[in-house]
Amino acid sequence: MREQVLAFFGPQSEENEAKRALADHLQAFVTAPSLAERLDAWLRLIHWTRLGTSSSIRLLGIRMKWREAYLYWELLLDVLERVPEVRARVQDAIDNILQETNAVTLFGESGLPCDRGFVVEFADRVVRKILPTLRNDRDLSHLLQRQYRHPVEVQWFSDIPPPLFARIVRALTPRSTPEQVKALRKAFADGFRLLAIRVQGQGLSEKLRARSHRPDEVTLSPFYRLAQLSEQLVTAWQQGGELEALALEWRRELSACRNEMRWIQRHLETTGVSVDIVYGLDVLQYCLRRMDNMLDIITARDDNQYAMTLHTFLTDLIQASLQDCSASYLAKASTRLLHKKIVDRSGQTGEHYIAQDREEYRHIWVAAAGGGILTSFTAAFKMLIFGLALAPFLEGFAYGLNYAVSFMLMQTFGLMLATKQPAMTAATLATIMRDQRGSARLDRIVDFMTKISHSQIAAAVSNVVVVSLAAYALVGCWRVIVGRPLLDFDAAEHVYHTLSPLDSGTVMFAALTGVILWLSSLAGGWIENWAVYHRLPQALAEHRWGSRLGAVRLQRLADHIAHNIGGWGTNISLGMMLGMTPALGAFFGLPLDVRHVTLSTGTLALASASLDVEWYREGWFLKAMAGVATMFVLNLGVSFLLSLMTALRAYEVQRSEIIELGRRLLRRLVNQPRDFILPPRETLPAPDAQATP
Repeated sequence: MREQVLAFFGPQSEENEAKRALADHLQAFVTAPSLAERLDAWLRLIHWTRLGTSSSIRLLGIRMKWREAYLYWELLLDVLERVPEVRARVQDAIDNILQETNAVTLFGESGLPCDRGFVVEFADRVVRKILPTLRNDRDLSHLLQRQYRHPVEVQWFSDIPPPLFARIVRALTPRSTPEQVKALRKAFADGFRLLAIRVQGQGLSEKLRARSHRPDEVTLSPFYRLAQLSEQLVTAWQQGGELEALALEWRRELSACRNEMRWIQRHLETTGVSVDIVYGLDVLQYCLRRMDNMLDIITARDDNQYAMTLHTFLTDLIQASLQDCSASYLAKASTRLLHKKIVDRSGQTGEHYIAQDREEYRHIWVAAAGGGILTSFTAAFKMLIFGLALAPFLEGFAYGLNYAVSFMLMQTFGLMLATKQPAMTAATLATIMRDQRGSARLDRIVDFMTKISHSQIAAAVSNVVVVSLAAYALVGCWRVIVGRPLLDFDAAEHVYHTLSPLDSGTVMFAALTGVILWLSSLAGGWIENWAVYHRLPQALAEHRWGSRLGAVRLQRLADHIAHNIGGWGTNISLGMMLGMTPALGAFFGLPLDVRHVTLSTGTLALASASLDVEWYREGWFLKAMAGVATMFVLNLGVSFLLSLMTALRAYEVQRSEIIELGRRLLRRLVNQPRDFILPPRETLPAPDAQATP
């Protein structure tokens, strides 16, 4: 065997290390006496096709960039295609592997979302990385885990050119007897059956069935019909029957299953979402995609189509085998599930902070002006609390209570605070990503970002101007009533210094406040989702107290809670986080503080009004105003960026698409900067054309 390979290469082949290594690997593979040794020899042969005699995985990445990644495959295929005896023995060795191993787990279970708890599964994977694990040579999924240990290797397989992969399939496919074909088909069919059973189990589970079109009609569910049809399909395939009509009907049911999943997804707004629901939809998505790929293999019409569909399917399996061993992928997948739960339903009520037209834009100016007036009182109460010199916890709690009451009053009276992320921001972005694809999706996101930008600029300007005027008026009234300014010189000087971006941690604190704004929007969405998922308003409306309080009154209370609970959650959590963050930092010895643009502007106006002619002293005011501008950018930028990243991670948007989104956003900013500052101009209706005589 070895001599045949070297003879094919010519008399100088012994001096070529790569060719000599290929001959040695082929000899070891076809002469291996046991399954374990045969698998080890196969792994060494595949490693040679990637790197030759090198052991550096970095070299593979470099060779892929220079389009030299498949030269060794070409060399191996030249041998197999031109030396029939070598090809026959290699095919027999591959056939022995297929006969001595089981592929059911590989086809039907590998790579699917794990239903074990994150901590247990993560610990198990870490232990498997550290400690040696028992080999399971009878399971083909373990062979793939050993064969592809690095993402670069998976990418290498995925990038194999179709003509080359077709040659690989022709060269390596065993010359199987009918009995051998039957065994391999059975493993493939059983894997298909396992996937169908899982689809039926998840699709008909109580959590998803209750949210489907027909929750009481099990036999009419597309998940049930797909499972029944899957059994008919694989049975006919194993028996060599006609598949065209069955495959067409199966694909119709597949489309119905996906439509049902979209229905459930859209109606999470009214039914609420849980991690179990998101997990169930995720499992369905993975299973349906793999079954679709398997059906493509079953129904392939010619060798080229078969090779192409097999390549797609094997790439999916190889990625799945790598993911099954990776602790980092488990953490990433669990984070994605959490993000998906967040964005699939993150609240639909509360303040409307995004102007869709010029009328709503004008409303934002008015609502933000009212918010500015209220914030001036909030800032005044904050400075009064500061003057009490309370213990850190009590001071933080008092600040938080002051903020929370102020924000609740804003919600009650329909007022607005700039940069406060509405709970629906991440959900709106997710809806765009879920319902749109390609260029249209990116354009919609850019449009959404322009609306947020000019809406928040309007709210911020209105807030800042009005809170400043109101604070000056408040200090003036205080002087008339009390006979002295609201703040003494030391307190006012302290305010100036704490707001300067050069003399304090304003930049870091403003970014931290952006994180808090984002967290509060998640808290509000989570509370609203919890209420909807557990049908709290409906339970309250049907409570036995209705006989005492009156059913109409109780229903009105339930509707009020349903409409406002998300806003309450956002406002209370935001207020307490803003107030308690400095106290929490002091507890851990960290110099933490918060800087919100409107609240800080209010305290700055109080300080400058209290200083009389000293208000412009040594450039303090200019520095503080620069700090306020920095706060607006960071408050809004950080909170929105976190919402955007949450939605992007939830739907696994590719890095290339994120880069393209950045380019389109920059292009829009350069070409149409007005869109980020002002709403679109109103278009006047065209005058009616006059009738011609």
